[in-house]
Amino acid sequence: MAERLRLMAVHAHPDDESSKGAATMAKYVAEGVDVLVVTCTGGERGSVLNPKMDRPDVWADIGQIRRAEMDAARAILGVEQAWLGFVDSGLPEGDPLPPLPEGCFALQDVEVAAGPLVRLMRQFRPHVVTTYDEEGGYPHPDHIMTHKISVAAFEAAGDPERYPELGEPWQPLKLYYDIGFSKGKIMALHEGILAAGLESPYGEWIKRWEDRPDKGPRITTRVECSDYFPVRDDALRAHATQIDPDGFWFQVPMELQKRSWPTEDFELVRSLVDSPLPESDLFAGVRETAHVR
Repeated sequence: MAERLRLMAVHAHPDDESSKGAATMAKYVAEGVDVLVVTCTGGERGSVLNPKMDRPDVWADIGQIRRAEMDAARAILGVEQAWLGFVDSGLPEGDPLPPLPEGCFALQDVEVAAGPLVRLMRQFRPHVVTTYDEEGGYPHPDHIMTHKISVAAFEAAGDPERYPELGEPWQPLKLYYDIGFSKGKIMALHEGILAAGLESPYGEWIKRWEDRPDKGPRITTRVECSDYFPVRDDALRAHATQIDPDGFWFQVPMELQKRSWPTEDFELVRSLVDSPLPESDLFAGVRETAHVR
């Protein structure tokens, strides 16, 4: 009998799991895959981005509220979830940028901070791990640090000489980076909205893309998961402090989203199995080998 497949998604803050790869996770859960979201920080220094939640009582208890929001989103997606316990670094602003807060996640030693993630990898034994690219998806200090410890833990988890006190070694087979937005995706959504006679929210994005590299060519794997876009959006809305239900994320009609770009996209960066590119499944090459592991 084949071994049950397992996917680990490593994220920086509560809400990141619902905006990056959420429909893919929901799809795999529906197919019987065990999915564990690892949340590196509690999001304690996050902004309140929903005007309806910008209240003194919310700010006074933001840490616990964000944990409760994560519980709600986890239940909607059907995933398991674990906290690494690091403290949110915040997003520094200004010129020059202020120093990061003492003791925050982004200032941790990578080798030390990777330890709790190694322990979780050895306990959960994922076949596939997803995380952010070297820029963090976008350059938030916690996202960049999440990338660093994810790569370090992926390389160390299967090595019996590394972190020997953290459990029996387990080597994940594939590591992916989320590619949340590419120029092709934005253009497809933009053109689909205009063709429907609606106003596009992507005009400014397209202008900015003239001065930034396009990650589209890095995509190796496109997972068709449009049936789970509504689940993704429900999970996003569960993060009520972070997501305005009347805001940007929900301006494109659902059927138009499904038609214009029905996949979530990833870059395969490490693989210990044979899986020809391009792929349509994060477990390509794993399904054939999991039963012997």
